[in-house]
Formats: sequence, C-alpha cells, structure tokens
Amino acid sequence: MISTKSPREIELMRIAGDIVAQAHEAVKIALCAGMTTHQVDVIVEEVILRNGATPSFKGYNGFPAATCTSVNSTLVHGIPDGTVLKNGDIISVDIGACYKGYHGDSAWTYAVGEVSPEIQKLMDVTRQSLFEGLKKVKAGNHLSDVSNAIGEYVYSFGYSVPFDYTGHGVGAHLHEDPAIPNYGPAGKGVILREGMTIAIEPMVHMGRPFTKTLKDDWTVVTRDGSLAAHYEHSVVVTKDGYEILTVLRNKEDDSLNG
Repeated sequence: MISTKSPREIELMRIAGDIVAQAHEAVKIALCAGMTTHQVDVIVEEVILRNGATPSFKGYNGFPAATCTSVNSTLVHGIPDGTVLKNGDIISVDIGACYKGYHGDSAWTYAVGEVSPEIQKLMDVTRQSLFEGLKKVKAGNHLSDVSNAIGEYVYSFGYSVPFDYTGHGVGAHLHEDPAIPNYGPAGKGVILREGMTIAIEPMVHMGRPFTKTLKDDWTVVTRDGSLAAHYEHSVVVTKDGYEILTVLRNKEDDSLNG
C-alpha cells in the first residue's frame, strides 16, 4: 500500500534526512586511503547516535552494521570490516537514520584519492541520472516516468542498471511501497501524489547488468567484476515537483527543490 505523509511526518523525515546528510558530510571529510570500511561505519554511527537517532540498517533483517560500504565491484549491501581503502578505489556509502520513528535514506559514491577519468565518468553519470529522474518527480506524473528518465540517461553512455535492485518508498518503514526500478517505459503504473515520500536510487554498472550475492547473504557484486556506483536521495513529492529530504538543513542549496 502506498501512503502519503502528513506535514508532521514530513518534518520528522526532514530531521532524519538532515542527520543522514551530516553523516555523509563526516564521511566525505574523513575519507582517505588507509582507512578501513569499519572505520567509515564507526564515523556514521557516531553521527547518527549523537543526533538522537538510531541507525536504520543495524539489525535490519540481521544486517550487522550501521552502514553499507560497497567498494569497487560491490554494488550494494557491503558489510563494513577490515578492508583497507586504497587510492583509486570508489566506495558507495549507504546510510539510513531513524528519528522518532521515521527514516531518512541516502547513498553516495565517493572516490578514494584520485580516480581515473573512466571511473570519474561512471560516478558523474550515475549521480546525474539521479537528478534526471528527479526532474520527473511531480504530482500527477507516472512513477515510471522517473524510472525511464534514469534508465535512458544511463544507457546513453553505454552503462547498465541491475534489474533486481530498485528504489522504494520510505517513511515509518525503511522500505515501503512502491518499488522504483531504474529502467522501463514511461507513462505506466503508479501516479505520483503530493505527500508521497520515496527513495530514488540509481545503481549503475560499468559492465553488464547481472549480479550475484556472496556467501554472507548480503554483499551484492557485479557478476562480471565491473565497477558499480550508487546514488540515492529520499524526497517528498510536491504539487509542482519535489523536496529533497536527505540534505543539510542549515545549508542554503537551491537543489533542495525541483
């Protein structure tokens, strides 16, 4: 069932989203070659707890950490551990925070030191595909308009998107209806309504779209070993567009609204 949120609920999600954005900011500042993915997780959890929230992911279906840290060919759900980050790596950091019962959820891919132009292009295209999708977020549009915009942009650069992993509704539950694929035809299915809160998250492979899950039952990697990037924002649908919830609230940013 797809729900719309009250002004009170949306405000709590703004606060949760701000906490997620603070955690991303802390990671961005600290990230360097020689760090472990466990150290990234410690930074994230400390920011979330300090702000009176709890990590949405920790304990979720048994996930053992506050953060998903997915390095290079890991697409999603990488478990923080002793893996040492090297110059030229990329790491997708997926963060969720729950504040007074409501969640914020955002992922971002970061370069560790200097990356090659080829890798930078993958990151740039994936990030821009998120905003191409957001251009279609407006009450009255079809949800598949968002999916189509993301997929067509990604495909135009020769990249692919995995078929099995999607964006999703978000709110009182970390994952709510509807699922939001990153590909498909426009003009189909769910109509966006004012007050719907959704997490849009393009995941992009440099190579083919197929994945496999490792023996830990969490870590998802590209089957062909190609690099993957992942960007995500939680947003609320407005009459004329959208508001990004997973941003720093004390920072002026024209990209908050579309």
